[in-house]
Amino acid sequence: MTSTALVTGASRGLGAEIARTLASDHQVYLGGRSADSLTAVASELPGSTPWPVDLLDHDAVRSAVEKIESLDVLVHNAGVAQLGTIEESSISDWRAQYESNVLAVVALTQALLPALRRAGGHVVLVNSGAGLRVNPGWGAYAASKFALRAFGDALRQEEPSLRVTSVHPGRIDTDMQRAIVAHEGNEYDGSKFLQASTVARAIRNAIDTPADAHPTEIVLRVR
Repeated sequence: MTSTALVTGASRGLGAEIARTLASDHQVYLGGRSADSLTAVASELPGSTPWPVDLLDHDAVRSAVEKIESLDVLVHNAGVAQLGTIEESSISDWRAQYESNVLAVVALTQALLPALRRAGGHVVLVNSGAGLRVNPGWGAYAASKFALRAFGDALRQEEPSLRVTSVHPGRIDTDMQRAIVAHEGNEYDGSKFLQASTVARAIRNAIDTPADAHPTEIVLRVR
């Protein structure tokens, strides 16, 4: 029986790389905001299934998972970052990041728990170095990632039949990183950051870890 995986934020960047690493032996559901955004990746991965849904619409999420009876791997990769100091950031900035980076993850996981339990599945939370430490100007984003880490720790203890891995990469060469560097007022140089394919490979290695071990946390830093 073919293993199944769902990767959110799979239309580009790290999510697309994660989908590529899984596609050789998984039926991959490609999560994204719209069907159009997933066209390129879906055409590259013939065995994949586009899974367009707004993760902030929790009713739509529940409807979208109804046909997924068993799920071996769930990779929560989608997220947002809005940087700014505590003084200059708005409550809307904090709320938007908590909604996307935490509540959307909680809602999707809740909806898929029966399918994950049925498969004895693996939940991967793509967190951040900001989920382990806070830098000035990153308060709202870091708060959401600290909350995501707490969610993973709770899920791991409450669902002993599942494996739950929190992944904390340093800064990755992606479109999101370009926006962050622009916000910082610096010139972009992707060679200074982790490559998305490297992080995706580390996630694949965690998924492939034999069943007698539980990879709870992975931390990656730029050399």
